[in-house]
Order: sequence, then C-alpha cells, then structure tokens
Amino acid sequence: MACTNNVTELIFSGLFEDPEVQRACFVVFLPVYLATVVGNGLIVLTVRVSKSLRAPMYFFLSHLSLVEISYSSTIVPKFITDLLSKIKTISLEGCVAQIFFFHFFGVTEILLLVMMAYDRYVAICKPLHYTSIMNRQLCYILVAGSWLGGFFHSIIQVLITIQLPFCGPNVIDHYFCDLQPLFKLACTDTSVEGVVVLANSGLIALCSFLLLVSSYVVILVSLRNHSAEGRRKALSTCASHLMVVTLFFGPAIFLYMRPTSTFTEDKLVAVFYTVVTPMLNPIIYTLRNAEMKVAMRRLWAKKENSGM
Repeated sequence: MACTNNVTELIFSGLFEDPEVQRACFVVFLPVYLATVVGNGLIVLTVRVSKSLRAPMYFFLSHLSLVEISYSSTIVPKFITDLLSKIKTISLEGCVAQIFFFHFFGVTEILLLVMMAYDRYVAICKPLHYTSIMNRQLCYILVAGSWLGGFFHSIIQVLITIQLPFCGPNVIDHYFCDLQPLFKLACTDTSVEGVVVLANSGLIALCSFLLLVSSYVVILVSLRNHSAEGRRKALSTCASHLMVVTLFFGPAIFLYMRPTSTFTEDKLVAVFYTVVTPMLNPIIYTLRNAEMKVAMRRLWAKKENSGM
C-alpha cells in the first residue's frame, strides 16, 4: 500500500446481525448464485457451439454473461461463506482487490449494454447496412473497448483508495468492500475523493443510461415507418435488453447519484444488483428469445445423444 496503515484486516458488519436470519439468507442465496453461474455459463457455451447464433447480438450476449459470472463471483462467494461466520474478515489488500474487480466487471457490463443498444439501433434503423456496419472486426473492437474501459475505470478507483491512510476503526458497515464504506474508515478527509468517485462511477452510469435512452428513443421514432409486424419483431428483440438495462441502472444510479449519506436500504439495494440481477439476466434473455431456446434444446439433445 502507498500509505503506512495500522489496519491490516477489516471486519464486515454484514447484512443482518441475527444468526438465524443469516442462515436463512445462506439457504436462499446459495442456490441463487449457483443458478447465476449455471445459467450464464450455459448461455456462453450455447453461443460458442451453436452455428445458428453467429449474429453480433449473441456475441455481445456471451460476453455479457461471462461478465455476469465474474461480477457476481467477485462478491457473492465471500458473502455467502460469511453468512455462516461469526466474524467476517478480509485483509486490506483483499478489500482493495475486491473493489478493483467489482468496478472492473460492473463498468464493463455497463459498456457492453451500451454496445448492445448500438447493435439494436443499427439492426432496426439501418437494416440494409447492418451486415456491413456490424462486421466481426467492429464487434471485437467494441467488446475490447468495453473490457478496457472497465479496466481503466477500476485502476482509477484503486489509485484513489491506496493513497488513503487507515489507522482504525476497522469495521466496514457493509457485506463487501466498496469505496464509500471504506472511505468512512480513512483517518483523513475524503471529501475530494468522494467527488472523484462520484464523477468516475455515477457519471459513467448516468451518461451511459442517457445514451441508452436516446438510442431507444431514436429506435421508437424509426419504428413509425415500419409495418405492424416489423414493429412487433423489433420491439420483441429490444424488450429483453431494456429489462436488463432497467434492472442494472436503476440501483446503480440510486447509489451513486445521491449525496453521500447513510441509507439503511443501501445494503438491500446492493443485494439486488450483486446477487439477484446476475441470475435474472439469463432467464430474461432465454425466455424471450426463440433462437436461444432452440439452440439450447439442440445442445441438450446433442449431450443426451453423446451420453447414449
């Protein structure tokens, strides 16, 4: 660490204090996490092996599912095991690492959602030029840009954090490491750092959300010139993406685009976007996408035939 710290280990206050409630949460959240890994992993595998899912939309979706697994795995396994522990500890270095990966995968997901909206915009508003615009090279560039954007964002967050001195207390009022709860433990004024975090995290989420809204406004205006059947198909392909965008950006904007304060509901909102939302995404995309469902059935049938 850049500063000399008396604190080498941090303690999480956790989600609830009642041991019975914590055990009940363990029973609920463990299957949710396993469903997240299996569901998103199945999407990645299906897109990889299915020749019918070669459209750019599925290429972006496979990376989104990979990010969802990584994003959830940064927080949830530690959170679940802590539910059965009386004292929930993490090293200061481990805390900084958790912050890095949490923001890395979170911002990568935001940027991937923006790229997926651009893909839908081109497909609906410029259908005759879709193949030439959304070529394989551009898809790789857009995905690589999303991962690099998340990486550079997280580097900034870590550089802010490692400059702070921590000399006690060492109890984080949360169930995982994030910047605002950690800033409260620093033995120095963190108002400037708080503004930088607001600009780096909140404005990224807000600007990306505004880009997404703008793209769908343009899409809706463009659909006025389509037939009723064309509008139905276009809206069907966009509905899943809009639901995922709403589930992700709603909590993010709530947490980062507000004055720094203590909100008791913050932990519950955090549970929603770290535990629940990553599980919902594969359900949303598979239930509303006929091609994905057919490809999964074929994959399952091929597995059964090979097993026989």
